[in-house]
Amino acid sequence: MGQWLDSLTTWLSANPQWLGMAIFLIACIECLAIAGIIVPGTVLLFAVAVLAGSGAFTLGETLLLGFAGGLLGDALSYAIGKYFHQNIRGLPLIRHHPEWIGSAETYFKRYGIASLLVGRFIGPLRPMLPMVAGMFDMPLLRFVAVSLVAAAGWSVAYLLPGWATGAAIRLPLPEDFWPQAGIVVGTLALLIVVSLNSSIRDHRHGSRLISGSCLLALIAVFVGWPWLHDFDQGVMTLVQEHRRQALDGAVVLITRLGDFRTQFFLGGLLTGLLLLVRQWRHALFAGCALIGTAVGNGSLKWLFARARPEVLTEPLTSYSMPSGHSSASFAFFLVLAVLAGRGQPTRMRLTWVLLGCLPAMTIALSRVYLGAHWPTDILAGTLLACCVCALTLTLVQNREPLPAMPVRVWWLVLPACAALMAFFAFHALPAALLRYQY
Repeated sequence: MGQWLDSLTTWLSANPQWLGMAIFLIACIECLAIAGIIVPGTVLLFAVAVLAGSGAFTLGETLLLGFAGGLLGDALSYAIGKYFHQNIRGLPLIRHHPEWIGSAETYFKRYGIASLLVGRFIGPLRPMLPMVAGMFDMPLLRFVAVSLVAAAGWSVAYLLPGWATGAAIRLPLPEDFWPQAGIVVGTLALLIVVSLNSSIRDHRHGSRLISGSCLLALIAVFVGWPWLHDFDQGVMTLVQEHRRQALDGAVVLITRLGDFRTQFFLGGLLTGLLLLVRQWRHALFAGCALIGTAVGNGSLKWLFARARPEVLTEPLTSYSMPSGHSSASFAFFLVLAVLAGRGQPTRMRLTWVLLGCLPAMTIALSRVYLGAHWPTDILAGTLLACCVCALTLTLVQNREPLPAMPVRVWWLVLPACAALMAFFAFHALPAALLRYQY
């Protein structure tokens, strides 16, 4: 496999005119029924994304190619399921591996539309679920709508890391950037492994161990950030190198979702609605997690008093570390993810957390793009939110686990929160654009 991958990347490096087609086809195969299980598409996507980031394609072009390829794979898989229906079980490969379609079928029957969103990030299920949706005659328009959303998030999650790696290799970065980046990435990888392992193997004390691990990592960031200067400067250089005025408006819309006022009213709305429908323990968890994160963020900012980057034409006067946008957005979306995962299997709960991290991470990264925060600022804000949320969940579940919320509550909470976020995102946009010019 390694030799074949090296040959492919060497050939694409020598023939960059085929790189765009390679990204499109690999993304399509990764999401195509049966083929997506056999072909190691995740490794291939990372490899071609590295080549794209080395100067062949912009980030937008790379993501668009992956998005389009993923949509085509979904469409072909859906068409296969729609055409064959139950006769799919007789196809040669599926006949010899009935577990491939069996797990996807069970997942789809249990979670419906949510399975297509969540299952997109679960390797063995990703290529099979669209086929199962066609097999069970899911309405085409509904499938297309869900597939558009799922493919967009998937392309970012699977292509952005490789593209950023390729772009970083190309640029003249500070001398100690790569060793420091290795330390940061290694620490985060260890934290993720510990969190996953504790969640899967030790349900009773999992959230307590996650909270403690995040606290240790947070302390390490606050102690070590002066020695991570090259990492901060390198990432900032990488991001600002690819900043485009045409994207500023969209990024400002995203960053406004993490503004203090937006998150204050969102937290109040979420907690108030949970109290209104008498979900007392869920409201206690949401309120304490959001308030605890906000108080912790303000206190740490005042304590460390770190200056912001001097990228903006009119630099912000408040302190920089930890990032309030990062901590508030991660706290809010993690609370939603934790509540969505109550009463569900471990893998489903973890997947909801992953989905919750995607919009929060987008808001956090927008702060580095706009030059309002250092990378270690958003890292500290993220760890703070994870620590407080896990600790709050531990305390709320001290005697018994949080039960799942009724579906009717979600039909009230999600539209209300989405409407409020849209209002704040578009309100006073021209003033925000002026503020984040550089």
